[in-house]
Amino acid sequence: MEGEYITPEQVCEIIPGMTRNNLAQLRHKGTGPKYLKPTPRVIVYRRSDVIAWLEASERSGTAPTA
Repeated sequence: MEGEYITPEQVCEIIPGMTRNNLAQLRHKGTGPKYLKPTPRVIVYRRSDVIAWLEASERSGTAPTA
């Protein structure tokens, strides 16, 4: 489903080693996947945005990126 919304817990299930705290830090820094916040206490992600963010981190070497 293209517009499937998932919880932070479900994001952590998709990304090995990701924790809720780490995901919260990424949100705070603005470096994580795009998210939606329909109410002050609810955060959801589009599955497609999480996958796109993850795949954008692909590397072919260990050298720093420019």
